[in-house]
Amino acid sequence: MKMPLQASRGFGLIELMVAMTISLVLVAATLTLYLDMSRNNNELAKTNMQMESGRLAIALLRDDLIHAGFWDGFIPMFDDMTAKVEPTDYPDEIPSPCVAFSGWDAAGITNRIGLPVDLYTDVPSDCSAVLPDKVEDSDVLVVRHVQTCAAGDAGCEAEVSGKLYWQTSGCEGESAYLLATSGLTLNKRDCVTPAPLRKFVNNIYYIRDYAVTPGDGIPTLMLSTLDLSAGSVTQLAASPMIEGVEAMRFEFAVDALSDSGEAIAPTAAVLWANDKNRTSPRNRGDGAPDATCTSSTPCALDDLANTVAVKVHLLVRSLEPTQGYNSTKTYSLAGETFGPYSDAFQRHVYSTTVRLINVSGRRETP
Repeated sequence: MKMPLQASRGFGLIELMVAMTISLVLVAATLTLYLDMSRNNNELAKTNMQMESGRLAIALLRDDLIHAGFWDGFIPMFDDMTAKVEPTDYPDEIPSPCVAFSGWDAAGITNRIGLPVDLYTDVPSDCSAVLPDKVEDSDVLVVRHVQTCAAGDAGCEAEVSGKLYWQTSGCEGESAYLLATSGLTLNKRDCVTPAPLRKFVNNIYYIRDYAVTPGDGIPTLMLSTLDLSAGSVTQLAASPMIEGVEAMRFEFAVDALSDSGEAIAPTAAVLWANDKNRTSPRNRGDGAPDATCTSSTPCALDDLANTVAVKVHLLVRSLEPTQGYNSTKTYSLAGETFGPYSDAFQRHVYSTTVRLINVSGRRETP
């Protein structure tokens, strides 16, 4: 006897709709999770990039400022505690930072040696060609020293004819130093071995107005260097260094008092508290900050010649906006307030204090 065949059945319409709904929910949940993770990763990448830009900018400025006033063993008379006469090399004028070397006279060289750092609110008139389109409310910083490596040493560029080099003499009877593009004939202590040549550094930092040049919307820390160009040693047009730096301000810490609390007198001969042990000069600084100045204060000639530390403030912006982000925060940099901003960019302030070791170190008293 044959058994009746049972009718085969598939999904019913209701079952199919339920399965589709569940699948859509799972797909939507997966897609939402993916988008959230993607957004979080993008924001984390933006934050990391912003932090990297801030740290790199701080490191760049710090490493240069640390060397400010390094003259390969030469010490200006007004900072030399062994000098027995009135100094004749104290700066008498703030030199223009962008004048080509051919325009430097003896006094100009002396002034540049005596002022290892300089600060401006606006671009100096002679720098308009090399520092174009500076953003408003940010400082222009000048740092001067000689390279810590000698020309031709490992890791340092070889000597190039026509470049500006510094040479410090160790031989008695020779000039204390030479700064020239040729004729550098000073010697070491044995008066036979040529003294090393070190490239003269005149670095200028500023923030580019990104809305003007090149119009890409990216604020950038710029650097102009002094170098050989077309047969002349001149200040070169600035090059981009770190993107995302939107504002830059500095505070100069000034050594204005001796360790006895008396005002310094760097143009007078050293006056010792005790002429026998000579450990405390009453009219020379002790290397410790006593006052501060900023570009808006502003810093006078005596402030610049006696700056022993620099506080750096940077406002760094993310390179890409964050959708839906809005902030009413303001940012204070050396007494200047920035913001609030109506855009969707995240910002952070980075600060550090850099001691000018070559200036403050030689002033320290026991």
